[in-house]
Amino acid sequence: MKKLAQNAINMPRSGIRVILDLASTMPDVIHLEIGQPNFPTPQHIIEAAARAAKDGYTGYTPNAGYLSLREFIAKKIRDENQFDVDADQIVVTTGGMGGLYSAFAVLFEAGDEVLLPDPGYPNYEMIAILHGIQVTRYPLDPNQNFNPRLSELEQLVSPRTKAILINSPSNPTGAVIPEGIMKGLVEFAEAHDLYIISDECYEKIVFDEVHVSPASLLSPERVISVFSFSKTYAMTGWRVGFVAASKQIAPILAKMQEATVACAPSLSQKAAEAALKGPQECVQEMVRVYQCRRDTTMQILKQHGLHSYTPQGAFYVLIDIHHTNMDSFHFARQLLIEQKVAVAPGATFGPLCEGYIRISLASDDHALKEGLQRICSYIHQYR
Repeated sequence: MKKLAQNAINMPRSGIRVILDLASTMPDVIHLEIGQPNFPTPQHIIEAAARAAKDGYTGYTPNAGYLSLREFIAKKIRDENQFDVDADQIVVTTGGMGGLYSAFAVLFEAGDEVLLPDPGYPNYEMIAILHGIQVTRYPLDPNQNFNPRLSELEQLVSPRTKAILINSPSNPTGAVIPEGIMKGLVEFAEAHDLYIISDECYEKIVFDEVHVSPASLLSPERVISVFSFSKTYAMTGWRVGFVAASKQIAPILAKMQEATVACAPSLSQKAAEAALKGPQECVQEMVRVYQCRRDTTMQILKQHGLHSYTPQGAFYVLIDIHHTNMDSFHFARQLLIEQKVAVAPGATFGPLCEGYIRISLASDDHALKEGLQRICSYIHQYR
């Protein structure tokens, strides 16, 4: 038989899912590995989807999504993210992942290079490998709250570099890039004629900083901004996100969806409309709870001498395990087997994250506290 596609074979699997699959075979596991809100989707959003189903919104939509939703999104971006877009610059996608996949497919050809953050979401590299894109990682400094070191970017760029990906708030670090550093990043992109892929899927989950969209500091022609309803409104299973891009790029993104998913789910789009139009107190309450959990986590880590930084957003925390002398995959597997706590191995987020594990704050308070106590006790066995 003929060979299978080598890029698909070479694509690494997310370590998060490896641990999740193992944990799913075991009873009584505390799940801190997966980034899924433990809140239900707000009721008014569910009710809007039910009405839409009864009203017949069950077929295909335009590739770019319902015009009514794109108009709401464009207004939201103008009001909140502070850059100008029209509805025809918005493409509704199958979650943030659909937007990221399409952004890579539109910008890159095989052999092009992309600058990815290290640590960074593992799916970025997975997409790059599938498209034959060369990955160069730029470091996020743990001594500067995991923000990029602008001085190191110059030596990483090459004539084949086409784009830099920026993720703020960050998965896995929880870092929120301050405006000064964000300005430096967009100036670097402009100086080297690079596109920016801006992953802003956690934009609303911010505690101590202010979220800054790169497109608000630079011509939106150079930026593809990717957003999601998944984390903000606890809608992970609805699979709906959106992309804001230039008038040149947006139609290509929409056209590409015909070859992959045709369109985002119709009922999910109507639910997303209700999310934007409806009360936002539900979002504020979820963020308040995440911040309380962040603060509780910091207190527990400090009590055990394991605090190394304080995340400013998203709902993740990296915990340093360097002194255990265990690689992060082995640590995560053994922690799961011996302590029944599932965490994400740091190495799946990049080489600089090898000496860490990632926990999610999107778990109920009791599970989070108990899981943290078990993690800290386990680490201390190897000190």
